[in-house]
Amino acid sequence: MRELRFKVYGKLIGIQGQAGDWSAFHLGADGKRRPADFVIPGFIAEDELCGFLADVFHESASRSNGDVRRLP
Repeated sequence: MRELRFKVYGKLIGIQGQAGDWSAFHLGADGKRRPADFVIPGFIAEDELCGFLADVFHESASRSNGDVRRLP
């Protein structure tokens, strides 16, 4: 199963699955992962994930970490 990675206001988030069946994880710098403490609704499409994450975590934005982007 492929994993999509995002940098969300300085934090790394991994998302696996497909629309309707997403699983989210917090990714550590040491390669470890733990289940995320949020749920991605099934109706969110892959191309909407970045916007969804920005909406959920907007309070974490700062001058030095002010964006959400998908990582290659």
